[in-house]
Amino acid sequence: MELDTGRAHVARVYDYWLGGKDNFEADRAYGDELERRVPAIRVAARMNRLFLGRAVRYLAGEAGVRQFLDIGTGLPTAGNTHQVAQAVAPSSRVVYVDNDPLVLTHARALLTSSPEGRTAYIDADVREPASILEELPATLDLEQPVAVLLVAVLHLVRADEVAYPAISAIVGALPPGSYLAITHATGDFWPASQVAAANATNRAHGVDFRFRERGEVARFFDGMEIVEPGIVPVAEWRPDGGPAADRTDANIWAAVARMP
Repeated sequence: MELDTGRAHVARVYDYWLGGKDNFEADRAYGDELERRVPAIRVAARMNRLFLGRAVRYLAGEAGVRQFLDIGTGLPTAGNTHQVAQAVAPSSRVVYVDNDPLVLTHARALLTSSPEGRTAYIDADVREPASILEELPATLDLEQPVAVLLVAVLHLVRADEVAYPAISAIVGALPPGSYLAITHATGDFWPASQVAAANATNRAHGVDFRFRERGEVARFFDGMEIVEPGIVPVAEWRPDGGPAADRTDANIWAAVARMP
């Protein structure tokens, strides 16, 4: 995929909302317009990022996972998955997946690792799970548990007939004791007018986006054991005393589940 700076890309917009510099005018224009429609969007982005840290610390710590597959990782920033996991367990191995050429350009920042661990980067799309799975054995031992992270990714796959089979394929390739962590934007906490305004902005900027209700998010975890506290607003998933947010601000469902 070639770098298209004239059209907003969600990874770069997310970078903009988090205060990064790896974004372009089209990304900032979309980000600013959506923020006018949804004033708390930066709060949501921040809460989503904080969830990633909490989830990885739980998985590397209490759950004892040593292998991570971070799909749709986005642009490198503070507290990347390998940094969090290896701070808990230095031997952790992490594979990052993204299909944004700018992320690929910055992949060197994701490929640093503790001496005991390992990191790798795959240029691929979650919509094509086979292209991810065929490269995993070069870094991960698929006989041992793997934690799959899809943080603010699946709402960018509008078609159910693509999203659900893709996750099923990835989960189906992993051994028992693996985990799946997901955050997903929802309109469940908003009035219909605000959902419609956000959807109109996404369409105007050519951003493929799909809000899903709680039940639709739960479907990604079919057959798995959802860990406490369940499928909850992102700021309410195992809060650690950091900044809180009202669920209407951080309009994101979050959950982690174990594959039996």
